[in-house]
Amino acid sequence: MPHDPSLAFYEANAGSYAVRRRSLPHDRLEAFLGALVPGSRILELGCGAGDDSAAMLARGFDVVPTDGSAAMAQQAEIRLRRPVRVMLFSELDASAAYDGVWANACLLHVPLAELPSILGRIRRALRPSGLFYASFKAGQQEGCDRFGRYYNRPAPEWLIHQYRTQGFAEPVVECAHGGGYDGVATEWLHVVARPA
Repeated sequence: MPHDPSLAFYEANAGSYAVRRRSLPHDRLEAFLGALVPGSRILELGCGAGDDSAAMLARGFDVVPTDGSAAMAQQAEIRLRRPVRVMLFSELDASAAYDGVWANACLLHVPLAELPSILGRIRRALRPSGLFYASFKAGQQEGCDRFGRYYNRPAPEWLIHQYRTQGFAEPVVECAHGGGYDGVATEWLHVVARPA
């Protein structure tokens, strides 16, 4: 496993992170699922403790949960009672395999220079009518939080350009106020896109 301070944090804190109090992205998750045919195959990237995957499975979707941290994947397996694949984003190597990709608050840890290629991998993994959701912390400067976790903090215009370059049609970007594990108020970018 390459040295990654964000991944190291989740490996070391998987248990406490899994039981933390968090509010699920109900509205965005419901909108995402509502735009898919019932039973669609969904890849979840960075599933964490498996809360979102559990909600999708409960709705009857065919979910493939993954996480880059083996310790977090183990926590998700306990929650979901099914295998969770340990996979780095850079290891995604599927072609037209999924109707949807759900990447809530995880791609924000990808180094900014590597994000375009990861978006390209996700585009290839989607079927032509597929749907992709991801969320990022907004800002103009990449860097780390007090826990040592790296955040890419892309500007909306840059992000839109990268999505287009990697073969997505016009992405819809919504800005919203929120928070996170660190308790710091944060501006979030919620991005929904389909293949071009």
